[in-house]
Amino acid sequence: MSASSGLWKDRTVMTIDPARSLLLVIDFQVRLMPAIHEGELAVRNARRLTDAAALMGIPCLFTEQNAKGLGPTVDELMVPQDRLVHKQFFDACREEGFLARIPADAHVVVLGCEAHVCALQTVLGLLAASRKTWVVRDALGSRHPENKETALRRMERHGAEIVTTEMVVFEWLQSAGNPQFRQSVALIK
Repeated sequence: MSASSGLWKDRTVMTIDPARSLLLVIDFQVRLMPAIHEGELAVRNARRLTDAAALMGIPCLFTEQNAKGLGPTVDELMVPQDRLVHKQFFDACREEGFLARIPADAHVVVLGCEAHVCALQTVLGLLAASRKTWVVRDALGSRHPENKETALRRMERHGAEIVTTEMVVFEWLQSAGNPQFRQSVALIK
């Protein structure tokens, strides 16, 4: 298909803008993670992304679902208390004041658990609120792989871009000339 065809004329292709990025880390909680399929990989990639975000000055926002029942965020992810949202709604966007913390023009990079519950509902809420949203496939978890895959398909069908940890880091870097290039690449090796 040529670049002049109708499909490409109407389609906006966009990379993640580091200047407008916000990393949203959903419910990586101590009592939940042992039940997550490939949970260690999801946590490891979440840590890579939070470390890369810190290097590049990209803000992070963390959520905890019913912390009394599921416990706090895992120790591997250091959560500044002023960047933590306690929630009861599965869709964090329904929590009072949550959307006010996400600028209208933000490029929201989402990772977390469970893919088919809190991550899915929050992503659908962000899309309904007209926030550009990217979902990090390899930093997303569910107890059962089919739930994760079904959630990813649904999020993509509704307008979320599906990406990987490495895609996010390199889109944030934009260039091998970025002063944070070596440190960032070391995080994903």
